[in-house]
Amino acid sequence: MFELGDKPVTLGFIERTSRPGTQLGLSPLGRARVAAARAVVDRHAEGAEPVYGLNTGLGGNLGFRLSRAEIDAFQVQMIRGRCIGIGEPFTEPVARRMLLCRLIGLAQGGAGISPHVLDLMIAMFNAGLTPVIPGRGSIGAGDLGLCAHIGAAVIGRGAIFVDGVSRPSAEALAEAGLKPAVLGPKDGLGILNASAVTCGHAASVLAGLADILTLSVAAAGLTDEGYAANPLIFDARLARARPAGGQERAAALFRTVLKDSSLHEAGAARSIQDALSFRVLAQIYGPALTSFETARDSVETEINGAADNPLVLTDDGAILSTANFHTPAIALAFDTLAIVNTHLATASAYRIIKMMNAQLSGLPKYLSPVGGASTGFNSLQKTVSYLHGEIRLKATPASLDALPVSESVEDHAPQTPLTIRKLEEQLLPLGMLVAIEALVAAQAVDLRKAGRLAPVTRLLYDAVRAEVPALAEDRETGPDIDKVIAAMARPALAEALRNALGGQREDAFSLR
Repeated sequence: MFELGDKPVTLGFIERTSRPGTQLGLSPLGRARVAAARAVVDRHAEGAEPVYGLNTGLGGNLGFRLSRAEIDAFQVQMIRGRCIGIGEPFTEPVARRMLLCRLIGLAQGGAGISPHVLDLMIAMFNAGLTPVIPGRGSIGAGDLGLCAHIGAAVIGRGAIFVDGVSRPSAEALAEAGLKPAVLGPKDGLGILNASAVTCGHAASVLAGLADILTLSVAAAGLTDEGYAANPLIFDARLARARPAGGQERAAALFRTVLKDSSLHEAGAARSIQDALSFRVLAQIYGPALTSFETARDSVETEINGAADNPLVLTDDGAILSTANFHTPAIALAFDTLAIVNTHLATASAYRIIKMMNAQLSGLPKYLSPVGGASTGFNSLQKTVSYLHGEIRLKATPASLDALPVSESVEDHAPQTPLTIRKLEEQLLPLGMLVAIEALVAAQAVDLRKAGRLAPVTRLLYDAVRAEVPALAEDRETGPDIDKVIAAMARPALAEALRNALGGQREDAFSLR
């Protein structure tokens, strides 16, 4: 049983707690906070003072005043009228994280939600009932049009996932012994006006990115061993001499990756200075570390905050309009991550190509032990070029512009969900490219007879070789790569690498 409402949560908490079978409750402190906020809403609902979304219309309808008799029905009306999501829905695990994020936000009290409505939503989560949420329809100025599908499930409309199957909400609630919520003043807006869809999706994407980046660090280390690159480039004194963002930590990370490798022995490195794609690993993974943390922290701030509009303030009993629903901090962070990934991908592609160049690597041409007309891994360079192009395409910023809507009242939007979707789509080719580097590096290690691998890189090497033997003659390398991609997609490998990194674990793309 996890209690909500007492302390801030991390993205790691979101990942762990969203798993099937987890039970939630509202802490005594959270329940008291929700009740106090609800009392403020009830007082304003009976008063004459205009309060946005309580006794007024929304957006361009701000000037329309609702009578007290109309307020309750308007809560259902606003949910139904704002179910604008379209297209393939988010998967059940991702949607469950979205529901969890909204529950955490509601427990802050800023929405003024009715306690019985929040209790129903918690009961839905505990029963494994997850609203079906379409994938497209939010521009990042709050997720009203997608959170509306959460609201629809709560009032017995729309659809709910039950064990992976989409069911009509009313049927799913009834089978679980639950009744649709009867909404009071501000309850509809309390469910809708949040960025829970953005946050749940962001948590999922960052978890996937954390695994890929961890794997990419290990793959780069294995490449260093196969190429016989000079590990002194990670000397702490060099990183400390110009401590650019994250550079010292990244250098320490790579020292850990290559710890106890025979690459450190006298004469093991082929040159005192390698190509930049080998030399700048600390300089490009440093920004990757800091950019990842910026994105992680911005999402955690949103999850733990009271981003409601209007916001219920229990200290003085006020309800004030805010713009806390706006999420450019997340959007800009995710756009930045996509650009950072392109720098990592470019360096990875160049390392792959250089390992195949006999003049640069000192290894057989195209890493083929056969020689002659053998293609070895050479043709894979075309696949690398394709993946690099796709990764670059997904680095185009999405947060630059949005159309003004709602009679130009809403004339700015950060397109946050689009920045997250774009980064998610980038992860597929990025993971494929990392898999190619790992396979090519394993071949280089075998041909060089590199000696003792570091414990971290040995884990990755063994995972590759468990799926694909060393290349002894020309064969179909595409299927080999697919096997490595599948192996590297298993969470256990990334987790094993994190454990092997030991003291650097918290620095190495952690959700905490």
